[in-house]
Amino acid sequence: MSGDKEDELLDDDDVSDDEPPTPVERVRADLSKRRTIDNLLEERRLQRQLADFDFDL
Repeated sequence: MSGDKEDELLDDDDVSDDEPPTPVERVRADLSKRRTIDNLLEERRLQRQLADFDFDL
């Protein structure tokens, strides 16, 4: 009996790898990429401001 349950679990894992991502997963990935890009741009902007700042006030 335990062998049959293990086979079913293994079969379920194999099917999920072949399926395309769901729209929700795709949107989450897109948002994650967008946040990463926004963070990099913000960091670059802040570094530019810091480099342009006059420390001899």
